Amino acid sequence: MPQGARWLDDDEQAAWQTYRRMARQVEASLARALVRDAGLSMQDYDVLSSLTDSAPTDVALTGTAEHRVCLKDLAADLTWSPSRLSHHLDRMQARGLVRRVVCREGRGTDVEATEQGLAAVAEAAPGHVAAVRAVFVDVISRKDLATLGRIGDAVLENLAETEG
Repeated sequence: MPQGARWLDDDEQAAWQTYRRMARQVEASLARALVRDAGLSMQDYDVLSSLTDSAPTDVALTGTAEHRVCLKDLAADLTWSPSRLSHHLDRMQARGLVRRVVCREGRGTDVEATEQGLAAVAEAAPGHVAAVRAVFVDVISRKDLATLGRIGDAVLENLAETEG
């Protein structure tokens, strides 16, 4: 064991373990609902929602929603390794949910949602939002949601500073 480790006290340990259990159980519950209601994995939904979240800028620039993102940017957004993303995209592409296309700038690859992928995420979204509300949002007060948002921002800012 490292000398001088700053161990968690009882309150810190309890909060940390509660957070870990909560995160795992919320993710598992949402994943089960997505599979049951829409036949999508949480990873499928993450990819498709990342592609569709890019639509407003595409619409503003071209008049049509292209629902495409550079592969390396998508991997960074999802915090996945390029290898993990590539393997998952292979499975999604085989199911007709996405396709890889040449990057607009000519270097690299973009990932684009297909019509089938757009239909799948559109079908899944209402049930997913209802599940998020049922297991998370609606059981927390507005004040606690705001506090959680500030906590999340502080942790993410710290990670960006220490890992970036």
